[in-house]
Amino acid sequence: MFFDQRGDLLERVRFGLQAVAYPLQLAVNSPSAAWRWTTEMFESRDALQVENAALRASRRLVDLQLLRLEALQRENQELRGLQAALPPLVSRSLVAAVINIEASSLRQRLVLNRGQIHGVYRGQTVIAGQGVLGQTLRVGPWSSEVILITDPESSLPVQVLRNGLRTLASGSGQSGVLTLPFLPIQADLEAGDLLVTSGLGGVFPNGLPVATVEAVDRDGNSPLARVRATPLASVDRDRIVMLIWPDPAHPSAPVVPPELPEAAP
Repeated sequence: MFFDQRGDLLERVRFGLQAVAYPLQLAVNSPSAAWRWTTEMFESRDALQVENAALRASRRLVDLQLLRLEALQRENQELRGLQAALPPLVSRSLVAAVINIEASSLRQRLVLNRGQIHGVYRGQTVIAGQGVLGQTLRVGPWSSEVILITDPESSLPVQVLRNGLRTLASGSGQSGVLTLPFLPIQADLEAGDLLVTSGLGGVFPNGLPVATVEAVDRDGNSPLARVRATPLASVDRDRIVMLIWPDPAHPSAPVVPPELPEAAP
């Protein structure tokens, strides 16, 4: 011990003993090390799972808020478009939401969440952001059914804004198509002409935008031209519409046909 303390004579022996004892130290320490490693691994995994679940929930909430914000922005744009589309002859208007839609080749109808208790009446004009959408067909206490201008049973008096040519626009049963079936082949009509309501018939006021002429086919074998027009209102997409009350004293108010006098007995 004296000479080892003075001259490190047993350093090689100690080095060899450490090499022999190291595996024994590892074997003795392995269970506790393995337990600590396993515990830390599971704790880290549980923490990651909890954090991941919290992040997924937060992302779902953010996605829902973003979708709601986009829906509100679209609804705000629709309302602004409706307000901008109101002509001066409108004395009162009422915003309504579409709660049901029926779009087939036989029926083009909407159901609105406004009815008789809100003042809605049968035959009332309904407009969307860009133009005429239709008119009320049936009115209930809290809801009303609207027949769209594209319904096969619908017809409305229109005129060409460019030259004042009057005719009828009829529904085709397709959401984006109107037809003008009563125009002679020599009628002054071109693709791109704007069609507005003529005010005749006692339903729609004068001057409301309706559609744009898309194609005019003049076949020499027929005395009538085949005219197709595209409605300005998004018949199959508008969620917010507006019911309007025209001012009866306005010059553009609907013209009601006079009643014929009864024949003398």
